[in-house]
Amino acid sequence: MLKSLRKHPTGSDMTTAHSITDLPQLRQVIAGDRQGDSHRRGETVATRVWIEEFRALEGLYSAPENCSPKLRYPDLISGCVSLVFDGLDPVNRVFTFLHTKLVLRDQETARRQEAIWRPQYLLLLALQKSEQNRHPHPQFKLDHFTTACVALALEEPRAAQKVFEFARRNIAQRAAASLL
Repeated sequence: MLKSLRKHPTGSDMTTAHSITDLPQLRQVIAGDRQGDSHRRGETVATRVWIEEFRALEGLYSAPENCSPKLRYPDLISGCVSLVFDGLDPVNRVFTFLHTKLVLRDQETARRQEAIWRPQYLLLLALQKSEQNRHPHPQFKLDHFTTACVALALEEPRAAQKVFEFARRNIAQRAAASLL
């Protein structure tokens, strides 16, 4: 867990640690996914990815390492989300990216319509419904969260290898869940 500095209501600094299960919605998503809830509805959900991050995904899609089986965009995007959520302090990492980098970009930037696998969509939905995305904070949308995860995943050392690994793990988890 990473520690983050927050202001206590008294004005003094206090250090708090955050994990993936700090948000009640994330705990429900994780518990629900283990029970196969993600397979009762559609398998994928439409999302959008900002064009800069989509171009980076195109590089992964076309990479010689992406073979046998060839991972498609929903796999790659979901692999990015899983990679970010597997790391330290994913909630704060995503919101820090949104508040410090994505918010400074042109908000009219083109986006590419894509799909994401339902289990990873539910993780992003929990962020979208979290306190950190409510008044007085700015309101970010699904495409912001998706783009943040792609950008953060691609900043990792050995990013392509890790995204492919998480995408394949997601495939295996979906297959195992469908057998239940």
